[in-house]
Amino acid sequence: MTETMLSYCLAKQGAVKEYPFGPETAVIKVADKMFALLFEGNGEDRRINLKCDPIIAENLREQHAAVKPGYHMNKKHWNTVMLDDSLPNEDIYAMIDHSYNLVVQKLPKRIQETLSE
Repeated sequence: MTETMLSYCLAKQGAVKEYPFGPETAVIKVADKMFALLFEGNGEDRRINLKCDPIIAENLREQHAAVKPGYHMNKKHWNTVMLDDSLPNEDIYAMIDHSYNLVVQKLPKRIQETLSE
């Protein structure tokens, strides 16, 4: 599942993968801003951190046991989603889309324009 999520993230316009925290944690960025951190451990360690609107973040945490406050992140603005097959891929894709869009909306207009080409 981590490969599927990584491929989905990297299919986003302008997305790049880096490993600034070591070989186990892929950081996916757009215009040098993080929108996802994928922990590529095995078993129960598989998880992805995603940026999220604070109100939506709280709702997701209440609705899904697999969604927790962001691991090693600002817990108001980031969620950790456990990749334990308890959530359908489509739900996680929607969370990735939301995270990416939040980051892109904060970028300067000229950079946003290059991403939409």
